[in-house]
Amino acid sequence: MIQYLIIAVVVSWSAVVVFKKVFPKTANSVFSSLSVFCEKQGWTILAKWLKPKMTFGCAGGCGCSSEDKLTNTVQEIKPIKWQ
Repeated sequence: MIQYLIIAVVVSWSAVVVFKKVFPKTANSVFSSLSVFCEKQGWTILAKWLKPKMTFGCAGGCGCSSEDKLTNTVQEIKPIKWQ
């Protein structure tokens, strides 16, 4: 019986992750409204956990981390020497 609960939790978590990756703007609005609802109910810890992080740059749709910092490092290109 416990294995069904574990499988249900894993499948639900996977569905949430896919939803956030495929529909980032919709997911942000859904989690924002859930956060506001939880805040009105007095569940501040759950509301804080559900509140979406502020995205910047590419708006989080490309899969890059929002914590990544822009680095303008230029890599030197070395020519290939054939022997």
